[in-house]
Amino acid sequence: MKVLAATNNAGKLKELRRILERMGHTVTSPRELGLNLDPEETGTTFAENARIKAEAFCRATGLPTVADDSGLCVDALDGAPGVYSARYCGHHGDDAANNRKLAAEMANVPEGRRAARFVSAVCVLLPGGTCHIFTGECPGRIGFEERGENGFGYDPLFIPDAVGLPDGSTAPNTRGRTYAELADGEKDAISHRGRAMAAMAQALPDILAEA
Repeated sequence: MKVLAATNNAGKLKELRRILERMGHTVTSPRELGLNLDPEETGTTFAENARIKAEAFCRATGLPTVADDSGLCVDALDGAPGVYSARYCGHHGDDAANNRKLAAEMANVPEGRRAARFVSAVCVLLPGGTCHIFTGECPGRIGFEERGENGFGYDPLFIPDAVGLPDGSTAPNTRGRTYAELADGEKDAISHRGRAMAAMAQALPDILAEA
């Protein structure tokens, strides 16, 4: 199936494309279609924002659309940055500034109180109006310094509790590697987005049959 990955974020597009193509789908992006669209994310939950994006891009292209809204929820910050993860620093999409702010906010938080989780809501919207939302979470903690180059967003600061193995199983992250220090397969098996997409893959045959 040809699917539109509804994002203008290069890092997120790379991850969505990798996961969707592994499922056997052909993936295109707004940029590849010459589409300049940036819907306002006015929702108060990840699921609401995912649906807002999916509806806007599906309406504009007529293609089956997969949209993700995700973010980092830190216990010591009462769940912040949450749905405001992409604009935590005050403007949208500045990963470096967002990470600097998070590191500063967490500077005096001790090791035992640095728990956090990444949350993803993935919305699948078909042109006929069929809509389903899938969620995934990855628990972990916030590191004291940024490490790693293979990622985007808060990946250099987030240390997941587990890592993926080549056989698809998981193991404890005993080396304390960040998301950005994991290989693609190690991350996809345990990531919030990977888990939401896996749930989507299981349900997709029934979704298509329903449509």
